[in-house]
Amino acid sequence: MQMLYNSDSFAVLQIDFGLPDADAAAGSRGGFEIVDKFARKGIFIEGAVAQSFKDGVQALIESGPSQEALDEYIAGYTTLAQQPVILH
Repeated sequence: MQMLYNSDSFAVLQIDFGLPDADAAAGSRGGFEIVDKFARKGIFIEGAVAQSFKDGVQALIESGPSQEALDEYIAGYTTLAQQPVILH
């Protein structure tokens, strides 16, 4: 797990699930966990949705975005977040 982005509004973590040695040629599997701090909800995205998210973030980074622009982009993915954030 690696923290990629952390603002007052959102946190984005990259999660990679390693495969057993026998499946190493197939690569790894994973995705992104996005937490909306104000709504106190999170979502895990993987596959094509995760790739689309990653491509969009990379395009934003190339243009030198502000924190507000990144937060606005991330907010588009949290509209479907249903998993409540629970602190232990």
